[in-house]
Amino acid sequence: MPIETRLKTGLHNTSEIGRLKKVMLHRPGRELENLMPEYLERLLFDDIPYLKVAQAEHDAFAQCLRENGAEVVYLTDLVEETIAAADVRQELTEQFLDEAGLENHRIRDILRDYLNSMERGRLVETMMAGVRKSDVRGFETGKLADYLSFRSDDYPFLIDPMPNLYFTRDPFATIGTGVSLHRMHTVTRNRETLFGKFIFQYHPVYKDAPKWYDRGENSSLEGGDILILSPEVIAVGISQRTQEDSVDKFAHTVLSISQTFKKVLAFNIPKTRSFMHLDTVFTMVDKNKFTVHPNILHEITVYVMELVDGKVRIQEEQGSLEDILKEHLELDNVQLIRCGSDSPIDAAREQWSDGSNTLAIAPGEVVVYERNYVTNQILKENGVTVHTIPCSELSRGRGGPRCMSMPFVREDV
Repeated sequence: MPIETRLKTGLHNTSEIGRLKKVMLHRPGRELENLMPEYLERLLFDDIPYLKVAQAEHDAFAQCLRENGAEVVYLTDLVEETIAAADVRQELTEQFLDEAGLENHRIRDILRDYLNSMERGRLVETMMAGVRKSDVRGFETGKLADYLSFRSDDYPFLIDPMPNLYFTRDPFATIGTGVSLHRMHTVTRNRETLFGKFIFQYHPVYKDAPKWYDRGENSSLEGGDILILSPEVIAVGISQRTQEDSVDKFAHTVLSISQTFKKVLAFNIPKTRSFMHLDTVFTMVDKNKFTVHPNILHEITVYVMELVDGKVRIQEEQGSLEDILKEHLELDNVQLIRCGSDSPIDAAREQWSDGSNTLAIAPGEVVVYERNYVTNQILKENGVTVHTIPCSELSRGRGGPRCMSMPFVREDV
């Protein structure tokens, strides 16, 4: 029986490598044109992608997925469908304004009127793109103090853009038939999860999905740190952007409620920008094959988390990463395919452009950035089918094909 006929929540994701059947993307939009050199650090970017080329590259990515059997849905369309009812639209607008950091009530009122004047599609795009001061009229009349306050601040935005949205992997994660809604590490990205909250609360297809984590929690958890290694084992990175307390909460919820997952392997990785998430240094490409950045092999500690008598038991693992994976995934052998091979120069360069951030679309079949030619060749030599996509602009955001995709449905392996 096809997976789709068995779905009750619109989600079915029990591995990293099952044939990809449905995936959510976000095509980069006007939010990239609201990046400015002065505020790159604030918005978590190192450079400014050229939107026209970034969109063409992203379209090539989406087409690659379609040609290999995946239905592609877009975040903007899901949000637009979610807010078809007037009361849901208004609820999203008010919460969006709450989280935009607006302190001036006059500005908030004008922005509410500005957003309410838009049709749904334009509203969603504007929320994502941010609002420039030059976009809004309405201060010509009213109180002089409000007008002068509005004009005297040099910061050009009333509401910040969300340029990281094309990395759809992070705001939430689909696990089994449920979803983990995340509290992001930074204020800049935490607003992104608002869209996920509404999709999984109101969208007619996805509103009944179980919730494994909630964006209202106090500690951060991000989707790039969550890998589903098998129908029973989940890996979670303790990283620059995912905290230990979050892993505790997440593990207890999934292990006690899901009825399928039995173990969480917590990977403690270096806390640096280049290794920001587990999937920037470690991804699964086949049943027994994994990409890995060589620098972490001696800097990683793995903890096994299992539920015993209603409580999570934690045990630090000893031995090599290969042995740990063989034991917990019940494999006879494991291949770790090193990003950049044995060259520290190639490894560092290709790591920077996400050579380890592969997206498996079937067992032993992956989508990768074409620029990481050293790692791509090694993947081929290890029997992996490689689909390359252009990435001169997309890679400026410091995320690869896995970062840019959120699987909704995979076939079981």
